[in-house]
Amino acid sequence: MAHSPSLSTIDAGLAHGLARNVGRFGLVLALFAVFATFTAVAPTFLTLANLQSLLVNNFTLLAIVSVAMTFAVSSGGIDLSIGTAVDMACFAFVSMVLAGEPVAIAALAGLVAGGLVGAFNAVLISGIGISPFLATLGTLFIGRSIQQMLTNGGNPVYLPPNGVPSSFRFLGHGTIFGVPTPLIVAVGIIVLAAVVLSRSRFGRVITASGIQASVVRYSGLSIRSHIAIVFVVVGVVSAAAGLILTATVNVYIPSSGNAFLLNAIGATFIGATFSPLRRPNIVGTVLGALLLSAVANGLLLSGLNFYWQQVGTGTLIFIVLAMSSWNRSP
Repeated sequence: MAHSPSLSTIDAGLAHGLARNVGRFGLVLALFAVFATFTAVAPTFLTLANLQSLLVNNFTLLAIVSVAMTFAVSSGGIDLSIGTAVDMACFAFVSMVLAGEPVAIAALAGLVAGGLVGAFNAVLISGIGISPFLATLGTLFIGRSIQQMLTNGGNPVYLPPNGVPSSFRFLGHGTIFGVPTPLIVAVGIIVLAAVVLSRSRFGRVITASGIQASVVRYSGLSIRSHIAIVFVVVGVVSAAAGLILTATVNVYIPSSGNAFLLNAIGATFIGATFSPLRRPNIVGTVLGALLLSAVANGLLLSGLNFYWQQVGTGTLIFIVLAMSSWNRSP
């Protein structure tokens, strides 16, 4: 005789299904909740002008730096020196423009500067064998000191507002078919990173290294060389954010890139938390960056100062962790 399922079994099944859907669509639901809340609190939040400001001023740079962080975390490490790569790219870019070099050459110098920061990390991690956390922490401290020495104690380096080439202004304030240039650059980097990380052999190897490095070693692949390339890529991608930052504000401020570090870590791990496989991924990272950007923008429109923005970001991360814990519970 067949027995009908008990109410407890039905309730458990419903809870499991709900938890699974939260894990799958949690970030999208969180974005809807944040947008709905701030639309009610701040009527100007959902206006076209503010949404453009949110994407260009809050989201773009954070998304680029968070994509760089995703590569590092996917490989099983972390990069605490992404702000240093941003800063060194800013300094090289500004210095070359002030020296009268073409913007293309100055931009290339900035990317090389960021790549050198990543190469230094690669030597420490893959060459010497220092853990990514300690290696990049050391690079952070060294980079901060170098910037102080290069700027006579941390003085900003300003560009003349009317003396920079039009191509420089275009990078920070131009548009293509009405779309801001920084946003186009960010989208291009996001798409390229997603393809590399999820579709290429290189991306699969570094993802496997982050999950179970021993399997990659037994396959005869060189983990050290792949990890070295990862940190160079992290430096170059972070440098791209530095170029846009410089072209937007027309000034280099020492150690300003470190402002992106914690939010980039948060965006990366928020994206991993809500992914089906609990792994870092570009789509999740981008949604995490958008979520953090929306919170910062909404709190600002609500009249709360910078310190309350940090409280809001921290609270959001706690909520995400709580939802993740509930989703994992049997």
